[in-house]
Amino acid sequence: MRQIADIDRLLKEYELYLRMEKGVSDNTREAYLSDVGRLLGYLSDTGCTLREVTADTLRFFIGELHDLGIAERSQARIISGMRSFFRFLSLEDYINPDPTELLESPKIGLHLPEVLTVEEINAMISAIDPNKAEAQRDRAMMETLYGCGLRVSELVNVEISKIYGDEGYLVVRGKGNKERMVPMSEVSVYEIGEYLHDRETLPVKPDCSNILFLNRRGGKLTRERIFQIVKSLAEAAGIRKNISPHTLRHSFATHLLEGGANLRAIQQMLGHETIATTQIYIHLDRSTLRSDILTYHPRNRRG
Repeated sequence: MRQIADIDRLLKEYELYLRMEKGVSDNTREAYLSDVGRLLGYLSDTGCTLREVTADTLRFFIGELHDLGIAERSQARIISGMRSFFRFLSLEDYINPDPTELLESPKIGLHLPEVLTVEEINAMISAIDPNKAEAQRDRAMMETLYGCGLRVSELVNVEISKIYGDEGYLVVRGKGNKERMVPMSEVSVYEIGEYLHDRETLPVKPDCSNILFLNRRGGKLTRERIFQIVKSLAEAAGIRKNISPHTLRHSFATHLLEGGANLRAIQQMLGHETIATTQIYIHLDRSTLRSDILTYHPRNRRG
C-alpha cells in the first residue's frame, strides 16, 4: 500500500485524476476539491488520518453538516465528492477498503424548477433597452440561452467557428468536456448574425478572438454577469419568479415536451448523460396537465 506523505501532493494527483481520467467540468472539479478540503479540515480537527476513516467517521461528518444547516441537496453533492475522492485513493492503492461503499446519500425530494411561459420570455427580451450599446448582444444571448437550451457555462464558451448558421446548428462543449450538436432557431441565427456586426467594433482581446459573447472591453463574459443580466431583465419585465439563466434552459425543455417532442430528443439537445435526468420534465408537464384539468374539466366547474 502506498504511503500518504504529502496531502498537497495528494490533492494535485486527485485534481489530475478528475481532469484527465474522469473528464469532469471545471465547476465539478472545483466543487469536489472544495468538499474534500472541508472533509480534510474535519479530520484534522478530530485527529483522524485518511487511513483511519470509516463509514462511521463519514456519517459523523455528515451529521455535522446537517447541524450546520447545510441543505440535503448540498449534503448529497458533498457525499458525491467524498465518494469520488475515496474511489481515487482506493484505485491508487492509498487505502483499502473504501469507506464510502456503505455510505448512503440523504433522500432528496423532487424539486421542480421554475418555468417561464413563452409570453414571459418575450417580455424579458422586450425589456432590453434598445439604447444600450449591449442591446443586440443581450438579445442574441437570450435567444441562444432559450432557443438552444444551453447551460450558462456553455453559453460563455460558445465559439464563432462552431456556429453553422446556414445549417441551423451550433456545437457546444458540455459536461465532461463532451461536444454535442444543438439545433438553432431561425430567430437565434438572425440575432447572432446581427450581433456579430456590433462585435466587430469591440477591442477584442487576443485570447477571445473566437469567443462569441464579449463584454464591452472585448473580454469573455462571466457566468456571474450573465446571471445579473437575466435577473435584471426579469425584474424589468415584472416577473416575480426566482429567475436564473438555468430557468431559460428548463423552460426550453418544458416547452419542447409540451409541444410533443420526444424525451430522447430533448435528452440529446440538453446533453444529459441519462434519460433519468431528463425525466424531471415529465413531472413538470404533468403538473401543467393537472392544472389544465382542474381549470377546464366540466366536473371541476361549479355552477
